[in-house]
Amino acid sequence: MSALASVLALLRAKLLGLATAPKRFAVTVQRAVYDLRTGKRTPWDVGKSVLMTLFGLAMVLILLFPLFWIFTASLAEGTRLFNTSGIFPDPTTYNLDAYRWVLFESNFFFVDGDWGYPQLVIGGGSGLVPLGFRWVGTDTGPGAVFNSLYLVSVTIAAGFGMIVPAAYAFSRRRFVGRKRILYGYVLFTQIGAGLSIATLVALYSLFSSYGLTNNLFVLGLFYAAGAIPFNTWLLKTYMDNIPVSYEEAAMVDGASFLQTIREVIIPLTKPGLAVVLIFVWLAGWNEFIIAQTLLSPENYPLSVELYNLATEGRFSTPWTRFAAFANLFALPVAIVYFAAQRSVEDGLSFGGMEG
Repeated sequence: MSALASVLALLRAKLLGLATAPKRFAVTVQRAVYDLRTGKRTPWDVGKSVLMTLFGLAMVLILLFPLFWIFTASLAEGTRLFNTSGIFPDPTTYNLDAYRWVLFESNFFFVDGDWGYPQLVIGGGSGLVPLGFRWVGTDTGPGAVFNSLYLVSVTIAAGFGMIVPAAYAFSRRRFVGRKRILYGYVLFTQIGAGLSIATLVALYSLFSSYGLTNNLFVLGLFYAAGAIPFNTWLLKTYMDNIPVSYEEAAMVDGASFLQTIREVIIPLTKPGLAVVLIFVWLAGWNEFIIAQTLLSPENYPLSVELYNLATEGRFSTPWTRFAAFANLFALPVAIVYFAAQRSVEDGLSFGGMEG
């Protein structure tokens, strides 16, 4: 409820700001005219402000153009992204057929017929993993959206279970090999992309040897492992800005170590945790190369299904359906970001704290 309340409050603030924008613009113009008449600002100063404002507005429009185009494309008629008279489809043909197909006819989001239910099986995992996951009550599987949510849930749970304690240890404790491990984290984040193909081959061979392919739980653990180094460093940097005196004061008042973590460190680290949440969520939500390699079609997440939709046609691609799928795929990420926007902005600023 708190996340929903924050989203509604942010939406209300944005709408209020949009509604009052003309008034604020008129006030800005009046101030500029007043400053010119009184000599507080020269015409060149006002001209520079106008040019920079126009430049910023142009950059915003350029950045938002792809989003606007793919949204209009999802409302187009047929399968084309544009018509013969321009790059935008004819507004008179706008409809929701593409969204209706993605949600209710494609089985990507919801399975037609029996919905079934998830079941976590102890001792039913593959290879070395004692936990297995299966969907009971339907032969077609739960749908790609449930596979993606399951992957993200495992990624976030396993990732935060390692990132938060590790970040605190690196920030507050001094132990043998601390700097080398930190530098190893940085090195891992930098060379990982360069070794992507070799890593993929080795990963597939390793998972196949131990019978870990086509296992959503194991894949979620792998995503979490990949997200740990960078996000641990990020959260550790944020925790460095929290004065140690806060913890000492809590312990002097009789708080235990765990109470100090729960009542002092975690609340003060909320902005940093919000940033980490976004990055860890993206690690489990967006990746598709490894998922496509290790999983079978019934366990494909949304990212793989989105790619398959763009490549399934031999001679053409259903672009309107692809655009609608892409918009729905990006919607949860946008909701998570807007729900934690203020905390994310504070966390990325790494502002110092007085103490």
